[in-house]
Amino acid sequence: MKALLEGLFDAHPGHLPYLVHDERVVDRAEVRASVAAEARVFSGFGIGDGSTVLVQVPSSRTQVEVVFALWSLGAQVMLADHRLAPAEVEALRTLCRPEFTVRATAGGRFAMAFQSTYEVVTKHHRDGARAATDHRLVQFSSGSTGQPKVIGRTPASLAAEVERFTRIDRMPKAGERVLLLSSTAHSFGLVAGLLHSLAAGVAAVFTPRLSAKDVLATAERHDVHAIFGTPFHYELLTTAKSVPVLPSLRAAVSGGELMPTGVAEAFRERFGVGLGESYGTTETGVIAMDVSGDLWPAVGKAAPGIVLRVEAGELEVELPDGSPYLFESEGPVSDRYVDGWLRTHDRAAQDEHGAVRLLGRSDSLVVIGGLKVDLVEVESVLRQHPRITDVVVVHAESIEAYVSAEEGGPGAGELTGWCRDRLAAYKVPRLIRVLPALPRTSNGKLIRRTQTLRGAVPGTS
Repeated sequence: MKALLEGLFDAHPGHLPYLVHDERVVDRAEVRASVAAEARVFSGFGIGDGSTVLVQVPSSRTQVEVVFALWSLGAQVMLADHRLAPAEVEALRTLCRPEFTVRATAGGRFAMAFQSTYEVVTKHHRDGARAATDHRLVQFSSGSTGQPKVIGRTPASLAAEVERFTRIDRMPKAGERVLLLSSTAHSFGLVAGLLHSLAAGVAAVFTPRLSAKDVLATAERHDVHAIFGTPFHYELLTTAKSVPVLPSLRAAVSGGELMPTGVAEAFRERFGVGLGESYGTTETGVIAMDVSGDLWPAVGKAAPGIVLRVEAGELEVELPDGSPYLFESEGPVSDRYVDGWLRTHDRAAQDEHGAVRLLGRSDSLVVIGGLKVDLVEVESVLRQHPRITDVVVVHAESIEAYVSAEEGGPGAGELTGWCRDRLAAYKVPRLIRVLPALPRTSNGKLIRRTQTLRGAVPGTS
């Protein structure tokens, strides 16, 4: 990773802007110097090549410098959600056995948007173990559907993904500015945002607060050329009371999860720019991408260097260099990587031009009374209700739907009737809960764990 970072910093002159936040423009040379200083501190703790470090720092300049500094020392960085409860962190530590943890301290309160600095605490664990593989980035699945998977990326894998992004048509280029709303602790924000920006000579711009007004004010003030975010961010922007003139804005890309129907059209109508998608997995990085937004509802063609296939209606991606899973005996990954191919568990189809269209999760198919029900179809029907803002449909003992609605929106009875008018009786949710907001992961993904959704219902625990 040290060689990769040095190459990325050397790719463009040090005076070029790199991070823009709180009205401060930080150039590449200043970030590089801060990373070197941070590395000297970590080296003093005994962190070096092959050390394993669990990092719990929110999206911030501090997080960027901590991760880059650890990589420059050859450490294996395990990125964990800063919002995890102590018991969850301890479970990850027991499983992965890091030698060190680096976590931010903020009195238990962390901002949603990117921040300049956090104080961090480094702790040494005597029962930790050194890296047993050449993976230098370890991530945990979003936890939106169940037990997190432990996923590793090698320096070669990350370098190849950065190179793919540089070859994708209409990506931000040298001298341009990208408004980065995606979390820098997750794959899209980290690689497409931070690492690609280094490679391409792009400035990553951050908003101080996550509201439509503040995001658009930041976009206007810094005259951004592109926006990277999640569906949540673009839905938020389409609610803005007024849209400023953004003369340089030429691209917007959504990553992290599939865009709900209507978001791309609403964004184009408000901003005059197509909303493209970047589709990938934590295991592979980017798989397909369309920056233009012209191919929607397709997510784009396979990214350069990606080999994919559709087997029995499910998308698979070639990973010839070995499994990305650090613990292959885990139940959640036992059937994911077979003979050099990763099963994404996403149902998909390709058109005659190679564009990939996602059709929902293969594990969204459930059987009710001997009949197959696609939970994505049920979600789609509920989303069509004019006063529904978000939907998650799960299956436990029966089909359950959790929705968020506008103030004064429909009740459960009305929504049950809505479904009965549009779905076969066996597809209608047995339980519908209307909530002010649905729980999400730190990257804005809707959480699909039944226990978490049930716990979000007022009066339950």
